[in-house]
Amino acid sequence: MPHSYNKIWIHAIWATKERMPFISKNVESKVYDFMKQQLIDLGCPVRIINGMPDHVHCLFLLNPQKAIADVIKQVKGSSSHFINEQNLIEDKFAWQTGYASYSVSESVVEKVFQYIRNQKAHHAKKTFQEEHDSFLKLHGVNDK
Repeated sequence: MPHSYNKIWIHAIWATKERMPFISKNVESKVYDFMKQQLIDLGCPVRIINGMPDHVHCLFLLNPQKAIADVIKQVKGSSSHFINEQNLIEDKFAWQTGYASYSVSESVVEKVFQYIRNQKAHHAKKTFQEEHDSFLKLHGVNDK
């Protein structure tokens, strides 16, 4: 086979430092648009970015030349710098250390897209911690 084929969907999630509700409704589109452009610049096409004031979800295709850790480090670092440089919030902004990332089968990309799109309604019923714990369980990850 003379060609290499890759199509790896990633669902990545990370939180604000100390899970502070920094990403308010009036700045979220600026933050998400910046993050989307960062991912595109890294060669990672984005399907959706959405979240809550204390965390964000991204669904994107991983560039096969990049490591997930490097992509997320770049997006978190540059978006943190952008938020502070643009004075989008009153406090000094930072993301919490770490992240979660899960591969997504092509057959459930639409389901994950809808899940991310409906974050506000979803979190009317479930806290971020409950969501985080359910993802760890669903993907067989031991967080202890």
